Amino acid sequence: MNPGERQSLATVARALNVSTASVSNAFNRPDRVSDELRSRVLEHARSVGYAGPDPAARQLRRGRTDVVGLVFTDDLAFAFEDQASVVFLAGVAEACGAGGRNLLMLAAGTPSAGSTRGTSGGPITAAAAVDGLIVYSVPDADPHLAAAVERGLPVVVVDQPRDHPHADWVGLDDRAAARDLARHIVELGHRRIGVICTRLGTTRYNGPASQERRLSATYAVQRERLAGLFEGFAEVGIGEGDVEVEERFLASRASGGEGLDAILSRRPDVTAICCLADVLALGVLDAAGRRGLRVAQDLTVTGFDDIPESAGAGLTTVHQPLGLKGREAGRLLLERLAEAAPGRAVSGRHPRRVLLPAIIQVRRSSGPVTDRSTS
Repeated sequence: MNPGERQSLATVARALNVSTASVSNAFNRPDRVSDELRSRVLEHARSVGYAGPDPAARQLRRGRTDVVGLVFTDDLAFAFEDQASVVFLAGVAEACGAGGRNLLMLAAGTPSAGSTRGTSGGPITAAAAVDGLIVYSVPDADPHLAAAVERGLPVVVVDQPRDHPHADWVGLDDRAAARDLARHIVELGHRRIGVICTRLGTTRYNGPASQERRLSATYAVQRERLAGLFEGFAEVGIGEGDVEVEERFLASRASGGEGLDAILSRRPDVTAICCLADVLALGVLDAAGRRGLRVAQDLTVTGFDDIPESAGAGLTTVHQPLGLKGREAGRLLLERLAEAAPGRAVSGRHPRRVLLPAIIQVRRSSGPVTDRSTS
């Protein structure tokens, strides 16, 4: 052995005058070598500080990593702070664990025009060492999704975009669910309504969302939910110009409170606020309390998602099965991985679609228009 020589499978084999295959089998397939040879290999390896063949290289030689990637186009902390993401992530982890796969989270960062976080400035999915990818709620024409599909990896999209021709999909009929929610609001007699939505585009913006901005939104979920609301409102004659829509780039309680303040500054007579995410609605509840508004009596507040905190807050919202969504995404991807031969592109296969149920949960935050609110 040369002093200072970096130890490897080849140097151990040379020192013992055996083949590299014998050394590899001593570590990974002991049934293929004698006990005496295995003892000699392991004893020499310990003496020279060699820990064994690189497991990553071994996996790559097999043509698989046993790793599933989960792409978040937001900061990594968001995945653990946002309650909807936490429940969804637990469902994905459950499916991957049951299928004997590890889970690698790939955070692309808060979206902005053309932003990427991969090597050499490219999409993070371009070189990630994974067997397949679950892409969680990204805008239209997302570069990370495009790079994954270009590699020929099995891909499952969750929520959005909805109709990618080379990816499986799991999500809701957001439009229909929002339309049902609008009907609930107008059946209570509300006609002066405000809406708070999360980001409609990848550039940072907070403020009123015009009809043109809503129709050109690059986030399909918000686009569909807004369309469903306006369809429900139109059934009783409420037009596009009769509803105040406030957009917030960050989905947070603070954003919900700021959204309520912005709407009331323009339309102090609104009697209902419809939020397109529960976290926004919880912020509206906080802000309404600070203003001395009685929720349900003075101001109806609704949400969307039914995160764990919503039931305790008495929030009327659209319930979606977040944990099941994660498990279904994991199941679809594991099925694709079982079908795919190593290195074979799967983009030509017909996409599978899983449509999950959405149910209106009516709680104490919504109520009929009162005499005070109509005065």
